[in-house]
Amino acid sequence: MNDANRPYPLLINGEWIETSESFPVLDKFSGETFAHVCKADEVLANRAIKLSEEALEAGAPPPYARAEVLYSAARLIEGYRDRMVEAMVSEAGFTTMDAGTEVSRAKLTLELSAETAKHFAGHVVPFGAHPGSENRIGFTVRDPIGVVCAITPFNSPLNTVLHKVGPSFAAGNPTVLKPSSLTPVTANIMGELLVEAGMPAGFLQIIHGSGGLGEVLLKNQTVAFYTFTGSTRVGRIIQSHAGLRRTQMELGSIASTIVCDDSDLSVAVPKIANAGLRKAGQVCTSVQRLYVQDSIYDQVLKELVEVAKTIVAGDPRNPETKCGPLISLDAAKRGEEWIKSAVAAGAKLHCGGTRNGSVIDPAILTDMPETEQAWCKEAFAPLIVLRRFSDFEEAIKGANDTPFGLAAGVFTTNMQRAMLAMKCLRFGTVQINETSSARADLMPFGGVKESGFGKEGPSYAANEMSIERLIVLNP
Repeated sequence: MNDANRPYPLLINGEWIETSESFPVLDKFSGETFAHVCKADEVLANRAIKLSEEALEAGAPPPYARAEVLYSAARLIEGYRDRMVEAMVSEAGFTTMDAGTEVSRAKLTLELSAETAKHFAGHVVPFGAHPGSENRIGFTVRDPIGVVCAITPFNSPLNTVLHKVGPSFAAGNPTVLKPSSLTPVTANIMGELLVEAGMPAGFLQIIHGSGGLGEVLLKNQTVAFYTFTGSTRVGRIIQSHAGLRRTQMELGSIASTIVCDDSDLSVAVPKIANAGLRKAGQVCTSVQRLYVQDSIYDQVLKELVEVAKTIVAGDPRNPETKCGPLISLDAAKRGEEWIKSAVAAGAKLHCGGTRNGSVIDPAILTDMPETEQAWCKEAFAPLIVLRRFSDFEEAIKGANDTPFGLAAGVFTTNMQRAMLAMKCLRFGTVQINETSSARADLMPFGGVKESGFGKEGPSYAANEMSIERLIVLNP
């Protein structure tokens, strides 16, 4: 619906609204302006929230109708695939393969959200188990929580957005969406899809802007629930404004994977390389710390370097490219600086680390000092740092030794080690014989510690975005 000479509009109450102010969106590889997007001011943001509240007061569509909208969107998404892929390659720097995978996952997320809407209900309370209450009948009902504000990141501009919008609508809520200002175009195309699928006016508002717009959304007390994916720093700000209102936070991470000497390296090494270096390492569960047992350390290092050297980094439009640009030139310069700083401090760089514009060649490092940022802070760049271990409990302790706890992976065929990992790794997700970065869209996904709280995954997120009430029928 957009032409090259007009900025992408806002979606408010079912209508596409253009504003006098807009901002540029850059192609992340070339650095050139890819599109312009309309900017919402405080008045429009508050209007979007008010219209959402009015839509909910008028009544959410029944569950079967909500499901049909989401199913319809899933059926229609193939017709939007090319535009979505083109947008993500440009504004997110995704390779065409990664962008295509994002669309396929988004279709599944829509279908899962539709199923959630159909089965969204409470449960029966077994009053017969309580003496004197055996004649009571009790059950819970789930109601919409209210206006949901969704603030989404640049590194998954379609599927993460739908992991918030889909479950929110499945639960009967209207959503005010503020996508990342670095990747707003994909969200607009998604909005077109949902409008065509029959999304009722007022149940999806899409507004664009920078951090100042976020502050407006946080100050408005009509918002009942905030769902956010991003940095721990911003998460703290949102939580401080939310007060007693509920939130779901998916925040920072330093993800670890542990490789034991009984692992099948023909399986583990390719998975690790992909999980650490795809999307230029800009995934919250990317393998950043890799703990490898002494007896296989040299072999894993050799094989991982060999794989990393084969990964083509560069123009995401090139079919051979597997590692595209970082989200900005500043992000790429930061990654380069962290690698150089680590090498100057004694780390060994085995391959990669060279920056060309916003692209960094995939880097494998060892002998990393613990004080270096590439070890103790979230890198969000295509680098993997190896550390050897002799005792499995030592590796678990090392993986736990961060403020974060989003996801971890362990490769082992030893059941005792697997059980110890399940018990002792303090992460929201622990993958056995997988990397930290494996995810299925139906699973409960979320962190502990400074990685946040609450769960994504349509059925789990819908529960977060609802109010559970108890009804008791007394004789």
